[in-house]
Parts: sequence; structure tokens; C-alpha cells
Amino acid sequence: MEGEDYKYHRIQDALTSINQKVSLFGSVIEIGLPRKTRGTDWVCTLKIIDDSFCKNGLTVNMFSSTVEMLPRILSLGDIIQLSRVLIKSHHGEANAVFNKSYSWFALYEAKIDGDFLPYQCSPKYNPRDDNFNYVSALRKWLADFRLDDGSDSFIFLREMKEREQATLACKVLHICKVSEKQWMVLLWDGTDSPPNKIDSKLENKWEKPFPLQVEPLPLARDISCTFPAVGTILRVMIDQENEKHVLHLLNIGKWVKFLSILCEVHVGLWRGVLTPFTKLRYISNESPIALACQKSSDARLSSRSRRIPYWCFAWHSSVTEIDYDGTTFVTLMDVLTHSQVTAKFKCIVRAVAAFPWEVEDYCNSDGTYGIRLTIEDPTARIHAYIYAEDGEEFFGGHPSIDVLRNKRNTLLGVAVNDEGKEVTGAPRNPPWIECCIKSYYIDINNKWGSRHFRIFATKHVA
Repeated sequence: MEGEDYKYHRIQDALTSINQKVSLFGSVIEIGLPRKTRGTDWVCTLKIIDDSFCKNGLTVNMFSSTVEMLPRILSLGDIIQLSRVLIKSHHGEANAVFNKSYSWFALYEAKIDGDFLPYQCSPKYNPRDDNFNYVSALRKWLADFRLDDGSDSFIFLREMKEREQATLACKVLHICKVSEKQWMVLLWDGTDSPPNKIDSKLENKWEKPFPLQVEPLPLARDISCTFPAVGTILRVMIDQENEKHVLHLLNIGKWVKFLSILCEVHVGLWRGVLTPFTKLRYISNESPIALACQKSSDARLSSRSRRIPYWCFAWHSSVTEIDYDGTTFVTLMDVLTHSQVTAKFKCIVRAVAAFPWEVEDYCNSDGTYGIRLTIEDPTARIHAYIYAEDGEEFFGGHPSIDVLRNKRNTLLGVAVNDEGKEVTGAPRNPPWIECCIKSYYIDINNKWGSRHFRIFATKHVA
């Protein structure tokens, strides 16, 4: 057995051992998704720290013949024992390379009362009597250590850009399976995602309404009621291939940093998608990032005005006026999670869809209005009806078809040319409007299941 197998380096010392094989103990603070190399191997990337090198961490590239033989970290922060890894220099920065031919690893829990037997090890693992000392010392150090989470190297949800691969620092709110081959993780940082333009070609039929969420079916009410009332909740889709590598690292109520996550817009809604280069990085719930986001959210919740969407400050458009002073402005998440089935609310929203679309169909044969709007704010999207006398108030009686069409175009952000005609195929950018919403039920035996929403005391004045 070669001598370096018996000498464990501190990470700081290993950095100077370029082109040499070293052995290390470290805490895994970052892990990337496994991916195929250009050959037949698999590779994943870790970052590890110890008491000698705890700012950015040492990058370790782990290679193996199969994905099953790569390290499967059970929890960010767990301890890895690495033997005979080669220290290389790339663009002036040292990193370690785990070679499947001569290197080996073992994984241990980071918790102070964890087992001293590894929960995973590679075939060449060589147990030693002094492993106990190294693991114990690292656990004691980790118990009092607060990681530098790199607070300047991420963006808020309000800063997302479509098709950008971003680094997000968020709290995990919920994890669920949405189809046979796909899971979804719900993330939140207390900020409002940017409003999106709406594809004018999207269908909005009675039997195929404009979607209210990214997932196929809405979440159960008891789950939604656990969510914050302010701030966007980003859905991150995880396919079956990545499920076993990601889900066990995410814990509800814990903060985590996603590196290189793709930000997409789907039917006007933001969603995150994992890429081959996505990595997860540990963040403490007591980190500056987490504490600042929570403090900002608490301030919004306690303010009478700050539940208004971030994107309509200093004020919303003047397209509508309301005649109801019974409450302060609330978010659509407030509406959805209200404790009573029937209630009245004031909101600032965007109308992203209408059914029917043609204004000639807004009234039935006796002149009664019947329209279903799809409205949204940064927290949620709902269907809300404009019916009968509420429609007369909203549209100012029964104006001409041309006036009604202009009101629709203004309300839904339809692009028009200099002659006032709709620009075919142009995306829509609805304005922020104020409106009053009342909730009601249509089945006394299933009040919550038959809960609907209706716009009232609101007038289109543009």
C-alpha cells in the first residue's frame, strides 16, 4: 500500500500538490447532476470544504463506469472520504480528479451522532482505524460552522429572464409527483417574478380553459394554505432520470441554492427546468440570504400596501375603477387560501385571457353578460366571471361592438395598429388593473369543491 493512502491532507495543503495523488476528508457543500462523458463513463462534480478551506470549496470531478457507482450524497453537508485523488490545475485553479482505476471514496453522515460506518463506499474502499478520528473532528467543526453562502452570486426570482440559466437561492415549500414520470419542487424567495407577455394564439375554450398552473391538476387546498401569501412560487420540473439524484437532497422548509437552472415560460407561467449542468449547494436557514428574504416577506405581509405586486409600483394602470372600500388590497394567494368559502376582496391583477373571445358573444340573447376572465398576479392565477349586472357595471351598460372590442383589447393588452385594428399574432401584454372579487359556491353539499369567483363593483373606464 502506497504511503499517501495513510496520510490525509487538509484541503488547503492539497491545493499545492499539483499532479500528485492525495487523500482527503471533506464536507460536501455542492453536488452536480450525473452526466455521461464523451466516452462511456459517467461523471458528477462535488465541492468539498474543511476547516482549512471553507469559502468556495475544492471541486472534485468523480468518474465511474456506471451512474450507480457515483457517490449518492444523502444530505448536503455530509462527509466524504477520498483516497488517491489526483490534484490538477485548470485555468489557474486547483481541482481534484477521482479516477475509477485507483481512487476510492466513502460517505458518512454529517450529524454529530451519526454512524461511523460509511453509508456508501466504492469497491476499493479500505477501512482504517483512524477514520473515526477524522470523521469525528469534521463533525464537531461542522456543528458550529456557518457556511459562506456566496450571497452575491445568485439572482432573485424577480430578476429571472426567459431561457436564462440562473443561480437561484430559494426555500423549498413543497415536493410532489405530478405525473408517472415527473416530479415537481416548489421554490420561493419572497419576491415577485416578472410578468410575461401572453401568446395570443393560445386556446381559451370552455372545455379547454387557459391553464391556471404549470402542473396538470391544482394542488390540494390544505397544501396551498401552507404557502406564503406574497411572492412567486416557482415550479421546478424534475424528470424521472434526475429524480433519484435530486429529490432526497431537498427538504421542505429548507433553503438551497440551485446553480444553472433553466428559467422557462410555459403558457405565460414561469417554471424551472434542470439542465445537465445544474448543481445544488447547501444554504443554512440562518444564512444572510435566507434571513434577508424572510425579513422582506414579513415586512410585506405586515404592510397595508406592500401586498400589491412589485411590478405595478408606484401604481397600477387607470384602465379600471372600483367602488368598494371594505378591505385592503390582497394577493390572489390570499383569495385562494381565505378561511371562508364566501368573501369579498380587492386585488391588483392582469387579465390574461377571456372566454368567449369575440365580444359579439359576451351577452346571450336577452342581453345578459356572461364572461370568464383568467386573471393573475405574481402569486396565483384564477378564473373570475363577469356576469349579469356586474357586466353592465363593468362595461358601462351595453356599448356598441366597436367600443366593447376596444375595451377588451385594452383590458387584455391586445396589440393594435394605428387604425385600432388587432395585430395578428402579436403577443399580449395586459396592464395591471384593480378589481373587486367575491367568492361563492354553487353546490351546498360541496362548498369548497364548487367554489367560484366573480368580479363585482369594478368598471372599465379606459
